[in-house]
Amino acid sequence: MVCRHMAGLAAACAIVFVLGCGEEGKGPADGGKKGEKRLTFAVIPKADVFTFWPTVRKGAEAACKELGIEMFWRGAKDETSPTDEIKIVEAMIERGVDGIVLAPQHAQSLVQVAEKTIAAGIPVVVIDSGLNSDKIVSFVATDNYQGGVMGAERLAKVIGEEGEVALIMNVPGSASTEEREKGFRKALEKYPKIKPVKELHAEGKSSKALQVVTDILTAHPNLAGIFTANEPGAIGAVNAVENEGRKGKVKIVGFDASVALIKAIQSGTLDSTIVQDPHEMGYRGVKVLYDHLQGKKAQPLEKTPIKLVTKENLGTPEIREHLAAYGALVPDEK
Repeated sequence: MVCRHMAGLAAACAIVFVLGCGEEGKGPADGGKKGEKRLTFAVIPKADVFTFWPTVRKGAEAACKELGIEMFWRGAKDETSPTDEIKIVEAMIERGVDGIVLAPQHAQSLVQVAEKTIAAGIPVVVIDSGLNSDKIVSFVATDNYQGGVMGAERLAKVIGEEGEVALIMNVPGSASTEEREKGFRKALEKYPKIKPVKELHAEGKSSKALQVVTDILTAHPNLAGIFTANEPGAIGAVNAVENEGRKGKVKIVGFDASVALIKAIQSGTLDSTIVQDPHEMGYRGVKVLYDHLQGKKAQPLEKTPIKLVTKENLGTPEIREHLAAYGALVPDEK
């Protein structure tokens, strides 16, 4: 796309390997009421990868179109690059956007630049994953702790409340997935016959998850179940269990959704997955920021919906609608 406001883009394009140029959201041409300055928001995901973040983008774009806001969408190369994400935020400060919707990769590492943004008069709404700051407008996210509890309870049920289980974590410092991991551990405490045997980070990569799960399966031939904290972890676990011929013997409960994960539920390799509503998260993140600029008081925390998806409920209208909003319906179900 053609880059606009070229003078304001000098700093952003200097780090083009992170940002790229263009990719602007499109709202109504007049930006709302006649004569008013059109607002510009930057929406900064952890990274523009997986199924989750493109779905967040669709929700944010829908809100921006509805409200007449120009949107700049920028994501780091992956979810383990907080330095790159900091550069993106700094570029948006330089650009002079009216507000930022931010999904911080790390709860502490992004604090300084977020508070620098706020000090410059640019309000920040945080989505998806928490930030250790009390200066933001609002935090719009899934109840990730409860998601972890749901994962533990489902896994306990399908393994008969006994046996060895493993936890595949995401990236250290990622507040959203760390909350899921905490919820999972806490909920398992009420099942005395379940024995957690391993916890390993997959670093946001399905290839890393494949490696660590393969190692766990080798070391623990009696492993009964696995819980993964995000989509790439679930994909890697599914592939490892299939490769090792343990399909059906090792139950996997994942987090997030994609066409690949829904197909894995249909085939029986993945028992179930905890599914967020990233479209609603993107939409509400923009809406809360807009309302704040109109003088409306924001709630400190806004929770977005979460569902357990299983083979049994996959065909129900409620789950189909949820997966459709996520972009995770398999082709033959559309």
